[in-house]
Amino acid sequence: MWCLKLLFRILLRLVYRVEVHGLEHYRAAGQRVLIVANHVSFLDPLLLGAFLPDYLTFAVNTHISRRWLLRPFMMLAHTFPLDPTNPMATKGLVQFLRGDRKAVVFPEGRITTTGTLMKIYEGPGLIADKAGATLLPVRIEGPEYTPFSRLGRRFPRRWFPRIRISLCPPVRMDLPPGLRGRRRRLAAARRMSEIMHDMMIRTSRCDTTLYEAMLAARRLVGGGIELVEDIRHQPLTFTRLVAGTRVLGRQFTRLGEPGEALGLLLPTMAVTAVSFMAVHYAGRVPAMINYTAGAQGIRSACRTGRIRILISSRRFVEEGGLTEVVASLAQDLEILYLEDLAGGISAWARLAGLFGALCLPGSYRRRNPAARPEDPAVILFTSGSEGEPKGVVLSHRNLLANRAQLGIVVDFNREDRILNALPLFHSFGLTAGLVLPLVAGVRVFFYPSPLHYRLLPEIAYEVNATILFGTNTFLAGYARHAHPYDFHRLRHVFAGAEKLHEETRRTWCDRFGIRVLEGYGATEASPVLAVNTAIHHRAGTVGRLLPGIRHRLEPVPGVPEGGRLQVQGPNIMLGYLLPENPGVLVPPAAAPGGPGWHDTGDIVTIDEDGFVHILGRARRFAKIGGEMVSLAAVEELVASIWPGVHHAVVTVPHPTKGEQLVLVTEHPAPDRARLHAEARARGAGELMLPRRILQVASMPLLGTGKLDYRAVQALAEADAGTTPAGGDPCT
Repeated sequence: MWCLKLLFRILLRLVYRVEVHGLEHYRAAGQRVLIVANHVSFLDPLLLGAFLPDYLTFAVNTHISRRWLLRPFMMLAHTFPLDPTNPMATKGLVQFLRGDRKAVVFPEGRITTTGTLMKIYEGPGLIADKAGATLLPVRIEGPEYTPFSRLGRRFPRRWFPRIRISLCPPVRMDLPPGLRGRRRRLAAARRMSEIMHDMMIRTSRCDTTLYEAMLAARRLVGGGIELVEDIRHQPLTFTRLVAGTRVLGRQFTRLGEPGEALGLLLPTMAVTAVSFMAVHYAGRVPAMINYTAGAQGIRSACRTGRIRILISSRRFVEEGGLTEVVASLAQDLEILYLEDLAGGISAWARLAGLFGALCLPGSYRRRNPAARPEDPAVILFTSGSEGEPKGVVLSHRNLLANRAQLGIVVDFNREDRILNALPLFHSFGLTAGLVLPLVAGVRVFFYPSPLHYRLLPEIAYEVNATILFGTNTFLAGYARHAHPYDFHRLRHVFAGAEKLHEETRRTWCDRFGIRVLEGYGATEASPVLAVNTAIHHRAGTVGRLLPGIRHRLEPVPGVPEGGRLQVQGPNIMLGYLLPENPGVLVPPAAAPGGPGWHDTGDIVTIDEDGFVHILGRARRFAKIGGEMVSLAAVEELVASIWPGVHHAVVTVPHPTKGEQLVLVTEHPAPDRARLHAEARARGAGELMLPRRILQVASMPLLGTGKLDYRAVQALAEADAGTTPAGGDPCT
């Protein structure tokens, strides 16, 4: 038996170059162990049987156990047929484990058809719980690309990919005491899911740079795939994109010093993707500049990030109405245009770049020998919706970790096509719409403005988009103008950056048959912290926290439930660049968590199933009559009464109550008495009723689609000096 096991091990190592990591965890797990592994192919049992120590027992799905492909494996291990849908089938395995033995089970119950984890059954968790066994998570990578998987055309097929088996530290179920019946099964399923997701993020390889991750993705999906396209309809293959980054990157090496930040003042277009990675090839750090911030805002951002050089496009500056802005910036900054840089590139240099992209992939490392995953990969700037913008420095590891976290809970594959109209100076648009496609090999179509509500649905229809990112504002606009068939190919629609209104959610579901998946994040978190998924979804929440993110809720005086969310994880930023101390990195260190912890400033609750409910920003709570009132909750109430238009609630001083609520709304004929009557009918307390209403033709918005609360506050404060608190309800 051991000779046969050794023979299979040698053959598999020769054919698939199998690597095994973490065998010390196998010995540390003890005697009574349930080994849980992801299931990516028919080769999985053979691989585990050959490379894990001892003669193991495998709990195999009764349907799978009859497959002829498993016959060689039957000679290496004992099999225990297990029906994951039958709770009674687990009793025998529980008794087996109580004899201080080891067994292997696949908690998904079937081979994945998505490339990521599928539904996790509670059975393995209950087995380990009842048997008092230790769980040993094991991840298998590589066989999903072989013909022995069930991924079909979703992932590239290769006969002999490199295979990696990673063992993680052993864990215990540790279910809360006192749970019985269905509640215990649900708790076991939730805990088992957490263990498997944690295993996936622990073994995700984020110890590289963005450029190297892009090259690895090209090797995986092939250089011929048309990866990037925009409204010019001149698609770039993966190889042409890499060649472009090399050619343009050589031009960028003449700018500044290694490690210096170069500002990119560019739209959401293919050329921006090339420029972003070209800056990395040159050993510089791209700083994404918000072109909607005006000359003063851009100048402030450049001063904070110590940016001396701005790279833009003449065509973009002219068509975007930025001529005066750029002319003003040219007084303090060096402005370079891509058209001029491209004009200095010879045909020989272009040919050399293409040759290098095909034959010399290692030139990036030779050019940047000291590049590390911990180095800055991008500088972004906070939206400034409620205060002065700050620079946020994200590392290569931050961005790659967030992409890995998303890939664990959401299935992306090479048959997908992302439609990204979000600005790339915003973390949502950058990570989801640029970094993810480039390092995962997912096709993307760039569109320069999310505000073209009539055109975007047509674009989605034309390019057969399967994934769409947007904010509530943008998604509501698309829904108003789209034909019901425009979004027929969409698999996933993700909403972030602002709260998803119930009306928007219902419209997309009723009109297009699409469930919008609301998420939550922060620029400081690269940006995604939580998201609803096809498996774990709860309307009205922003989903569960992503794998690998630790959290704590700090109590807030006056707020009876929830707390101020603090987070720590591999996607949390390197630190801030503050306007008062330009160029100096201030690492996150939220008290009492300490170094590495970031205070989001959001007050949330997390229910027993792990779903996050956003109550509002800490600074967006008002103290009225001695009680704390969430302005976000008041906005949600008003939106439910007057749907379809923008509303914002802010506070202004009150002579006796300290503060009073002011509703700023686009509603054409707001009536305070009617609003109050309907609000009371819905159970709203007196403190949640706005005392003043200001009607405006259009609400001020930031370039990211968020409400500009600083501008709204200015409108309310200006109005407060003209109308008495008890006067006309509308001004």
